[in-house]
Amino acid sequence: MTSVPAASPVHPPVEPYDHGLLDVGDGNRVHWEVSGNPQGKPALVVHGGPGSGCTPYARRHFDPELYRVVLFDQRNCGRSTPHASDPAADMRHNTTDHLIADMERLRNHLGIERWLLYGGSWGSTLILAYAQRHPERVSEIVLSGVTTTRRSEIAWLYGGAGRLFPEQWDRFRDGARQARTDERAAAPEGLDHRTAAALPLVAAYARLMESPDPAVRERAVIDWCAWEDAVLSQEPHGSPTPYADRPPLPRQAFVRICAHYFAHGAWLEEGALLRDAGRLAGIPGVLVHGRHDLAGPLGTAWELARAWPDARLVVIDDAGHKGSEAQRGEVRAALDAFAD
Repeated sequence: MTSVPAASPVHPPVEPYDHGLLDVGDGNRVHWEVSGNPQGKPALVVHGGPGSGCTPYARRHFDPELYRVVLFDQRNCGRSTPHASDPAADMRHNTTDHLIADMERLRNHLGIERWLLYGGSWGSTLILAYAQRHPERVSEIVLSGVTTTRRSEIAWLYGGAGRLFPEQWDRFRDGARQARTDERAAAPEGLDHRTAAALPLVAAYARLMESPDPAVRERAVIDWCAWEDAVLSQEPHGSPTPYADRPPLPRQAFVRICAHYFAHGAWLEEGALLRDAGRLAGIPGVLVHGRHDLAGPLGTAWELARAWPDARLVVIDDAGHKGSEAQRGEVRAALDAFAD
C-alpha cells in the first residue's frame, strides 16, 4: 500500500547547531553534526557508498522542528580523518564492525538512548547490521534503496549487470587487468563469465587502489566510476554521471573504500542480514525502493520485507537507484509519520 507523499519531497534547508570530531581509536576521528530541535526525536542518517560521506541535503528529509538529526561521516571519508584519498590512510581499521562500534560511540557521546535510523544503498546494509546487533537502541528504520551487500548482490552489480552493458563492462574488466588473478580458479560453477568474474574483479580494483603510483590509482578511479555511471545510465532522474561528477578527493576515497568493502563481502556472512531479520521484531520499518534500480534490484527489498514482519515495502514505479521526487516524497511521509 502506498502512502500519499507530502506536497514537497523535502523540508527547507537547515544548518547544524553542533558538530565535532569523535576519536574512535586506531588513529581515526569521525566527523559528526547535529541539526534541528535539540529536544526533538533523535534520528541518525547513515550514508551510502560505502565511502560517499554525508551531504547537507540529507538533513532536509527531516522536520527540523520535530527531529534532532545526527549526521556522521563514516571512517576515512567526508570530513572524517584520515581521509582514504591519502594512500597513507590505513584501511585495516575500516570494517563493518568498526562502523557499528563507531555508531554506538557516537550515540553514547551525544547522550541518546534510542534513535531512528535512516539511510539508503550501503547505508541500508549498515543500518540493518547495527540494528540486528543493537535492536534495543533503534526506535524505527526508514530505508531507501535496500541492499544487504551479499556477495550475490556484489556479483550482480560488478558482473551480472554487464549483460545489459557489455561494452562498458569489458572496459571495466580491462581496467583491472594488470591486478587480476586467475578468475577461473575463483569462479563458482554455473555462472555466466561476467558474474563469475565479478568478485575477483572487485578484489583487483582494491589492489589497484593500494598502489603507490598515483597514476594507477587515478586510472582505477576513472574506470570504476565509469562503470557505476553506466549501470545508472538508463534512469531518467538525476545527473547522467553522478559518480564521475564527484570532486577528485571524495571520488578517490569512495572508490578505495567501496573496493575495500566489496572485496571482503563487507565482512558479513552471506545472507546473514536476511536470515537474522527476526531480530528486528518490534521495530517499525518502511522500505522505499525504485522498481528500475539496476544497482540494487528490487528483489532484495522484497526478501527483507517478507523476513521482517514490522516492515512495509513501498515500490516507486518511476525511480531507480538515484531516486525520484516520488521516492523522496515517500521517505518524507514515513519520517513525518514516525515523528508524530
